[in-house]
Amino acid sequence: MKVGTFFYTLKQGCKNILRNKMFSIASIATMAACIFMFGIFFSVVQNFQSVVKNVESDVMVSVYFNDGVTDDQIQQIGTQIENMKDLVSKTEYVSAEQAWKEYQETYWKDNPEAAETFQNDNPLAGSAHYNVYMKDVSQQAELVTQISAIDGVNKVNESTQAANVLTDFNKLIAYVSVAIIAILICVAVFLISNTVNTGITVRKEEIKIMKLIGATDFMVRAPFIVEGVLIGLIGSIIPLAVLYALYGKVIGYVADKFRFLDDMLSFIPVNSIFKILLPVGLILGVGIGYVGSRVTLRRHLHV
Repeated sequence: MKVGTFFYTLKQGCKNILRNKMFSIASIATMAACIFMFGIFFSVVQNFQSVVKNVESDVMVSVYFNDGVTDDQIQQIGTQIENMKDLVSKTEYVSAEQAWKEYQETYWKDNPEAAETFQNDNPLAGSAHYNVYMKDVSQQAELVTQISAIDGVNKVNESTQAANVLTDFNKLIAYVSVAIIAILICVAVFLISNTVNTGITVRKEEIKIMKLIGATDFMVRAPFIVEGVLIGLIGSIIPLAVLYALYGKVIGYVADKFRFLDDMLSFIPVNSIFKILLPVGLILGVGIGYVGSRVTLRRHLHV
């Protein structure tokens, strides 16, 4: 494409926007609203998923051994579990003495005399085990199957309910995300299509004259493509700037007013959110503008 042609199409695209001010403003406003809603939803989902990940990191399975296993065998079992790198994030060995101490702290914290009745006897003498933490709770069943097959393993206690709840919650977030994004895209494409269609109607006579004097199909169509892309670009920059300014203030307000949430969640920093949201938002805006223009040109402009 020649430089002159590029600037011509850019100039005509801008003129189209100014000619149809009301439709252009409506399209930009709608696009901005869609990207703004997408940005809010994206930020909420990212923070929810961060909470879920934190919860997932505490979900574990406990691996108990056969009676009579030696310390060397226990170490070998631990090594085999640690080698399951695709499934395991970390392992912790809990000795029988440590298990008994934790039991006392949990259940007899306010009644130490009850524990003293056992004196030097450990009622949990056979309770040494590994706590195994997963990378992905949805793979718990596979992990349990592999660990159960290790020689010397007696049983594996798994957190079935917690794993199922977290897996289902992740699926729900994914389905809702796809549905909302699809709705927002359809609305934005529809409005941009109407704006471009109005521009075609207004310039119908001008387009005929251009064809009569030898204008190529590209020269006729390109300004409308530029119009849609510019509307999409402007309509995405505005809400992204607003979201960037508001995000830090909102999480600061929530953290200040609801301090009890500090132990439950930690908000993702604004820069981490916008590393993904900024390029995705701009691509969505430009992409929707382009697609809306192309669809309208194919249906309503025959040159």
